[in-house]
Amino acid sequence: MFRLLIIGAGGVGTVVAHKAAANPVFTEIMLASRTKSKADDIAEAVAAKIGRRIETAQIDADNVPELVALMRAWKPDMALNVALPYQDLPIMDACLEAGVNYLDTANYEPKDEAKFEYSWQWAYHDRYQKAGLTAILGCGFDPGVSAIYVAWAAKHHFKEIHTLDIVDCNAGNHGMAFATNFNPEINIREVTQKGKYWEDGRWVETEPHEIHQPITYPEIGPRESYLIYHEELESIIKHFPTIRRARFWMTFGQEYLTHLRVIQNIGMARIDPVMYNGVEIVPIQFLKAVLPDPKSLGENYTGLTSIGCRMSGIGKDGQPLTYYIYNNCDHEQAYRETGTQAVSYTTGVPAALGAAMFARGLWTGPGVLNVEQFDPDPFMAEIGEQGLPFHELFNVDLEV
Repeated sequence: MFRLLIIGAGGVGTVVAHKAAANPVFTEIMLASRTKSKADDIAEAVAAKIGRRIETAQIDADNVPELVALMRAWKPDMALNVALPYQDLPIMDACLEAGVNYLDTANYEPKDEAKFEYSWQWAYHDRYQKAGLTAILGCGFDPGVSAIYVAWAAKHHFKEIHTLDIVDCNAGNHGMAFATNFNPEINIREVTQKGKYWEDGRWVETEPHEIHQPITYPEIGPRESYLIYHEELESIIKHFPTIRRARFWMTFGQEYLTHLRVIQNIGMARIDPVMYNGVEIVPIQFLKAVLPDPKSLGENYTGLTSIGCRMSGIGKDGQPLTYYIYNNCDHEQAYRETGTQAVSYTTGVPAALGAAMFARGLWTGPGVLNVEQFDPDPFMAEIGEQGLPFHELFNVDLEV
């Protein structure tokens, strides 16, 4: 018996619900959302596609007593958090109080500051350990599979990893003038902050999109790629201390960047409240309300995503090694399976599989742990079957 509570009914929650419902390790599943009708719609889609009925509930993920009440009433073994990053800590608090294990796909950030840091969640380690509970952090694709790729490479191919470049390309086309591939508020906050990378034992900060270059992605070709900060860099350099330089690159089209600059220049990316007609609003939250829902993009999305890790260092044989491991995901294929686009799919599939790793006793240990701290082998043995096969290239030009 393993009861899984999924919190969040967006695109990623849709994928998790489909994948979890197809996995017999989860004997009971509940999908909870602030808007219950969204959860109900997903449950209907899952029933039609997979033939399995999952339960639904209304929940405010900011409200710890409400979360605790639901958990105590339904008694899940794990809460899988695919709500907003702002809600990580309330959900972790509720899990501690109710005695429930925890998994998420993105690290906590405060509402009033665009800051991505694991310190808030790592601070829960002793409490989770004392309670005999496990909290698994960052089990999407990036963060998530990207870090598992590094753990796999360290275990099987490298004696020492010296450089790491995580490369993330979305070469898809959704036909919209401007839209974000996941929650607009979180997406815009993430890509407009200053860049940052790790080199020679210190963090180097850059201006937003200051460093960029073309990178060639398999089956896609060259795409201009921009150095940004991404949270898994913080945990990876902690757990793999031989890494001397670690960077994250993401592709953006020129039209997207132009829209982004306009949004910033006119103040619509602000995260502080302003008064409008006597009502306090946050500009970026208003912008989110008028932009397309990322979940709605899937029907007309074409093309591929390509996410991977490019590494160099010393191989197991003591010789220099360059190595590239990646996955390509097709937007149309993702939509046919789950009704979502590939960005949601690549996040939701690893989350559901990570929960299954815990449910089957393959990823265990009390405390707050990042995915790269677990054995990568059982996860990597199944991720392809779940829809995200990986490819490995050895001694190739890493370009970066």
